[in-house]
Amino acid sequence: MTTQPLRTEHSGPQTVSAVTDLPFKPQLVKAVFRDVTSLHVSRSAAWAAASVTRTLMAEIIDGARSAAAEEARKRLIPKDLISAIDRNVEVEVGSEWYLHSPTFHGLLGELHNADGSLVSLRERRGTRTPSGVAGAHRFEAGVRRLLGSRGVRAVPAMVRDLDGIASVFLTALARDAAMVVREGGVKRFGTVSLVVPGGPAPAPPLKDPLLALSIRRGDRRTVGGDDVLAAVTMQLFGDLRQRAITEAAGMTRNTPAN
Repeated sequence: MTTQPLRTEHSGPQTVSAVTDLPFKPQLVKAVFRDVTSLHVSRSAAWAAASVTRTLMAEIIDGARSAAAEEARKRLIPKDLISAIDRNVEVEVGSEWYLHSPTFHGLLGELHNADGSLVSLRERRGTRTPSGVAGAHRFEAGVRRLLGSRGVRAVPAMVRDLDGIASVFLTALARDAAMVVREGGVKRFGTVSLVVPGGPAPAPPLKDPLLALSIRRGDRRTVGGDDVLAAVTMQLFGDLRQRAITEAAGMTRNTPAN
């Protein structure tokens, strides 16, 4: 009797290998989406969101690693995270997490209400813990795997902060992707064009990849890979945004939609 080879998904060995390398597994990504929307989440959407989160977190870790290297350390501590964010505004995401982390308490400053009274940290956090904060513990394995791939370790407090930032970012990304589906595109996306008085209006630059992402095609029941990429245009900016979109698009190009 001959042994039958294990069957794999039809997405091809190269794509399967790429997904295996993702520190944040698509199953975890789908769980985050289920926290914020009842829409179906396609396979390509889960892979795209996992890829974007990896790109962001790798950028943060690399920035923290550079800060630690200046002190000849390979083990990251919370102040390295602060340095990474200070040096690269593109990675300043996960603001909901900042209210829950001791690392950021001294950096938030005082907040006063309309009457001039000081708003306490408890009031600023709100009465309900955001789902991204509540579910941050789910990201520890992925964060540790990503740290290892970048050649560093981190103290538990630093791992906790990276967990929280990843969770809050992915939760916001899921919310925006669901909004793209409901609204049929990115309604907040805009462009500026120069027009000669009395002349014809210029044709829209449809070859612009970011503008193309703002025009949605497909049903209103499923979050697709392009919906996640469109959400990235609202969550990230600059070179980091472009790199995140390019890497995610490359991963999902040959991925079955569902």
